[in-house]
Amino acid sequence: MNSKATSEGSKLDGLKWLVVAVLVVAGVVGNSVYSEESLLYRVLALIVLALVAGFVALQTEKGAAFFTLFKEAKAEIRKVVWPSRQETAQTTLIVTVAVLIVGLLLWGLDSSLSWLVSGVIG
Repeated sequence: MNSKATSEGSKLDGLKWLVVAVLVVAGVVGNSVYSEESLLYRVLALIVLALVAGFVALQTEKGAAFFTLFKEAKAEIRKVVWPSRQETAQTTLIVTVAVLIVGLLLWGLDSSLSWLVSGVIG
């Protein structure tokens, strides 16, 4: 019985994606046709069309899976242990010093090789 509901849902998903595509095309064409109208009105119309298209897309299987993925990613971000301000400053200082040291070494190597080549060439 569940597979029957899934097959019906997938049949309707194609129609829903078609509605989403029509809404997007309507937004693009409408923005072009009504280019003489105020920018505020066009932006508001595009926002409304985007919200409606997003709502329709979330009603599909792939849209629901995307929303679930989004919620799980948001939960995972909450679990991240972010570095303190002091740890960030120390790490930044270490990276800056390392870059300066490597830069000086490369400058010294370049200068030495340039002096050597100019001595050989004459």
